[in-house]
Amino acid sequence: MTKRIDHFEFVPPMSDIAREAGALLMPYFEQRIKFEYKGDVDLVTEADRRSEALILERIRTRWPGHDVIGEEGGRIESGSEYRWYVDPLDGTTNFAHGFPVFCVSLAIEHRGGRLAAVVYDPTRDELFVAEKQKGAYLNGEPIHVSAVNSLAESLLATGFPSHKRHKNPNIYFYHQITLRTHGVRRAGSAALDLCCVACGRFDGFWEFNLNPWDTAAGVLIIEEAGGQVTVFDGSPFDVRSQETLATNGIIHRQLLAEFDQIFRGRGLEPLPSPVEYAKPGGKL
Repeated sequence: MTKRIDHFEFVPPMSDIAREAGALLMPYFEQRIKFEYKGDVDLVTEADRRSEALILERIRTRWPGHDVIGEEGGRIESGSEYRWYVDPLDGTTNFAHGFPVFCVSLAIEHRGGRLAAVVYDPTRDELFVAEKQKGAYLNGEPIHVSAVNSLAESLLATGFPSHKRHKNPNIYFYHQITLRTHGVRRAGSAALDLCCVACGRFDGFWEFNLNPWDTAAGVLIIEEAGGQVTVFDGSPFDVRSQETLATNGIIHRQLLAEFDQIFRGRGLEPLPSPVEYAKPGGKL
């Protein structure tokens, strides 16, 4: 970590915690440990639980009066003005299957306002950080959102739920937005997708039904990198929002307009028929 972030209050100790949790995860990842199921198809692992236990212990030790909400059920709720959102392993499905896209995500808010955030990718040793009104950084270097100003030239990302996919309409958004952009990627870690918007690798990201621990860190990092985050109709984003739309800010209106058209059912391109494709001469 360079001296560029020495002026941060929370980021240095949060970074240490995230790196420690990431170091805990990597041996499990390399061993391809067996996974379990929680609910229908959400994956949970020993590594997931141990990572959260480590993070909660470090928070209790350094900030004993703070509240904490963790993805794996770890909670400390005492009515504190400070609240942490902890995702000890974002991208559990990737992790369990040996796909190297996952991270540790930590965020802290004060009186409901996002204060500081850290997202650590242990497979690439990439540490994304931000504090309110102090900018966003990747491995100590300042980051900024992209300058792409055309939706047609943009590269976006999205995600799909791990259960009840048949009740989620995102496949229609994926189809329509794919046709109107340079492409849409689906990597499987919302926190890392948000960070990729912050550093300009993606120009935008959207997803339905994310949880506070999925978004709290990445959203602040995007905002501090100069981007914009709202819900799908352009209303202000809240960590309890069920919709997340993040962009470089420049293409935000264009993407909102596309979402509005999709929700209204206007200009929808039909999905190609696999039956027609399979007919002789039907292959493109």
